[in-house]
Amino acid sequence: MKKLILLTLFIGISAFTYAQRKVVCCSNPSATQRFAMLASNPGFKMAHLKPLPIRFQSSIGSNITYKTADGKESTAYLLKAKTPTNNYILVIHEWWGLNDYVKRESEKIYNDLGNVNVIDLDLYDGKVATTPQDAGKLMQAVNEDRAKAIINGALAYAGPKAHIATIGWCFGGGWSLQTGLLAGKKLVGTVMYYGMPEQDVARLKTLNGDVLGNFANKDQWINPKVVGKFDADMKAAGKKLYLHQYDADHGFANPSNPAYSSDATKDAYANTISFFKARLK
Repeated sequence: MKKLILLTLFIGISAFTYAQRKVVCCSNPSATQRFAMLASNPGFKMAHLKPLPIRFQSSIGSNITYKTADGKESTAYLLKAKTPTNNYILVIHEWWGLNDYVKRESEKIYNDLGNVNVIDLDLYDGKVATTPQDAGKLMQAVNEDRAKAIINGALAYAGPKAHIATIGWCFGGGWSLQTGLLAGKKLVGTVMYYGMPEQDVARLKTLNGDVLGNFANKDQWINPKVVGKFDADMKAAGKKLYLHQYDADHGFANPSNPAYSSDATKDAYANTISFFKARLK
């Protein structure tokens, strides 16, 4: 009994020490780390119920493999322009991973824009979640260095003369902005749906393109206060933010989400296509 008590005490102390170390290491988390932490919030998980299955088959999309900056490889989903062009859209998936829903949305954008290359990046390295629990684990397991290597590899795949636009939702909304930052002078514009904004004004000053933000006023996490700070930070950085805020909730653009808003989705999508068309000529 004495040994059992001592063992229990040791495990408790070890767990407390680990938790303390985790807090210290994340005392100044990046924007993407802040969003990943939400996976531990029960309310955030409840806002992402198990998505409805979507069956999607494309005759024009294909999987590609390219080298990444860390010496490895990554796979992606490519919708190649019908005629050669340097216009590219890099798409970053939701916290579910690169699933058929993302591919379907990408093909819709591809068809509505006309001649453009669309690349769906895979920051989960082939893993896809079907439950909120698994999605949270995958999002929290993302290594920032690996994610940046995947993004930089895609930028290299597009080529030195590429004109890069980015788009993403939720987890991908924040990473869409980060991809725009990594794109440097190649960037022509970024679209982010209810993703965590970059909070470092010095980094925002390095953006080479405008940002279109589609946010939800009922969002408990990327809430109006967070969005208001982002607006102020973009102004302080001397950058243009086209801000659209809807009377909707987080995840409003995904039809498999109970918070789906048809009206908000249609307006946000129309603004997104107009934004891209103006910058991918």
